[in-house]
Amino acid sequence: MVMDEKLVIALPKGRILDEAMPLVRAAGIEPEAEFDNPKTRALRFSTNHPHIDIIRVRSFDVATFVAFGAAHLGIAGNDVLMEFDYPEIYAPLDLGIGGCRLSVAEPVDLAEHDDPRRWSHVRIATKYPEVTRRFFAERGVQAECVKLNGAMELAPSLGLCTRIVDLVSTGSTLKANGLKEVEIIAQVTSRLIVNRAALKTRPVEMTGWIDAFRSACEAQNAAA
Repeated sequence: MVMDEKLVIALPKGRILDEAMPLVRAAGIEPEAEFDNPKTRALRFSTNHPHIDIIRVRSFDVATFVAFGAAHLGIAGNDVLMEFDYPEIYAPLDLGIGGCRLSVAEPVDLAEHDDPRRWSHVRIATKYPEVTRRFFAERGVQAECVKLNGAMELAPSLGLCTRIVDLVSTGSTLKANGLKEVEIIAQVTSRLIVNRAALKTRPVEMTGWIDAFRSACEAQNAAA
């Protein structure tokens, strides 16, 4: 990385972006007008800082862009950080947004008489196979994971897997699909993440933005 290289910030698409943008703006970064155009197909945007660009990518891809140095800063949920466990990523700040939980769920009729403490082997549909295997391995349970990127709630009713591991916010999607949350693997919030190499080669700049986001979080918390 060179000092005149543009600073790239990776932001996640979807619900978290709506919660993240007030913090991004409070930290002093304003994207170009096209960023707020709901019909745009653009993925990279300039900002009020000539040397800073924003990219908008899938939430799972934010961590990969930052880990490999394609982006220098990003916002990612700790569910993503747990799944990939990239050593190249430093997560100095919990932004306190995007709150939900990573949970195990199963059909309601099964949950009525099932005891997760007695499981020895489980087959689970999830987009978090690494986190799921580690969680159950710590209890001596063998977890056979079927990787899905979406529509997890369909897996039990279609006979793919009896149980799922997925993000849960209100639980309404589980309920609508006849499922019940039976265990919580982790509480999830979004973090400011930093590429470690960039932090070493551009310490003043990177530390300055970490401090700016920290101040934005403190101001938001004080106003809440």
